[in-house]
Amino acid sequence: MADEEIRPARAADVAVVAEVVDAAFRPYIERIGLVPQPMEEDHAANVAAGRVFVTGDPVTGLVVVEAFDDHLFLDTVAVHPAAQGGGVGGRLLRFVDAHARSLGLPEVRLYTNALMWENQQIYPKYGYELLERRTDGPYDRVHYRKRLL
Repeated sequence: MADEEIRPARAADVAVVAEVVDAAFRPYIERIGLVPQPMEEDHAANVAAGRVFVTGDPVTGLVVVEAFDDHLFLDTVAVHPAAQGGGVGGRLLRFVDAHARSLGLPEVRLYTNALMWENQQIYPKYGYELLERRTDGPYDRVHYRKRLL
């Protein structure tokens, strides 16, 4: 599993992208009292825009990214619960770093819900530094960045 490729998602992957995102984020609904934003995204549009990268056969994990002039925004990391703990998330985070570097971008930015405390333990282990905690609409978010260059 450690050497599975990470590839751009294709139109045929949209249903499984939705399934993985749903499985990964559904457990947080009760905790945060809201449907997590990744579950409400237009997965077909993100795939068509080239923002989604997947791994596994069948797909077990994915990232959704968006390039800006000065950073790569890591919108979503999702690993199916059946694959969690097997290194899929770490491989996806390393891929995001490599992808940002390939685009010549000096940093990666992301946020996570403040009540998703597991993420707040994981991201610093991969070199992300806490920037701020901010309320964005109904979401209480913790913002991070990772400088690459």
